[in-house]
Amino acid sequence: MSFRMYAGEISPPVRISLLVVTLVSLGICSELKVRVRLSDGLIGEEILDANSENDDITVEFKQGDGTHITVVFDFKRDVRIVRALILGEPERGQNQYQVLCFVSRLDHHEIIPTESMARLRQLFCDGILQKNPHLVRTAEEKRGVEHLHMDMVVNVSHAGHLNTLIHNVCKEAHEGFYTRTADTKHWLDKGIEAIEFEPLPQTVDVSGLQRCPSTLDLWQPCFCSYHLRLEWLPCLLKYCRSRRGAAGRTNPYKCGIRSCSKGYRFDYYVPHKQLCPWDEET
Repeated sequence: MSFRMYAGEISPPVRISLLVVTLVSLGICSELKVRVRLSDGLIGEEILDANSENDDITVEFKQGDGTHITVVFDFKRDVRIVRALILGEPERGQNQYQVLCFVSRLDHHEIIPTESMARLRQLFCDGILQKNPHLVRTAEEKRGVEHLHMDMVVNVSHAGHLNTLIHNVCKEAHEGFYTRTADTKHWLDKGIEAIEFEPLPQTVDVSGLQRCPSTLDLWQPCFCSYHLRLEWLPCLLKYCRSRRGAAGRTNPYKCGIRSCSKGYRFDYYVPHKQLCPWDEET
């Protein structure tokens, strides 16, 4: 569909509810940047990129403590990758940084399709929508926290069979690359070899292990939790109805997007508490 046709779908009425975002461009218009207020109260910037050829969307932002978050929504393979590059404290015996990767099955209702994201980006490229680079955006809908128990570990060296992005996104997650049994069964039905996934201790009750905040010895195994929230996502397409035509019918047309925020909590096994310094009792 041409840009002219898509622009026509959202032009009447003028008062559409598309959030204003800032175009990030280095000669080629390829990304959208959104200023948001993070959970710690600081102002951050989300960068959203749509790859129509691979049918995936990438969201990146940096938290106030320097943690770099990358989320990939791969519609072609039903995969969502959440990557966190967390800065460590060497003076406390930690590594300079630690990389976590959580791979799970994608819910296609979590974010708008790649084609729609690319069209939204093009609107800003062509200057159709007003841009305000200083405005801090708040999502229209605050969704709850998705709780994921990660009970399988991914073999990094073979993960490329599942998603070609994984080697680039998660290649440094040697001690923290997790997924879920239910999701692996779905991917195995698509021909992914079982050797790529290895089971971890299932639950605190079964294994007798404690959660990391209750574990005193830094070198004892425990169950860790990692939390994050995406503060702004274009999660739904909005449809309006045109005026009644000669036949008395109304025709729906795309007239904007609805933005959402969403939280994630990942629970997973670690061989020693030292790998989970952020999970503390509150």
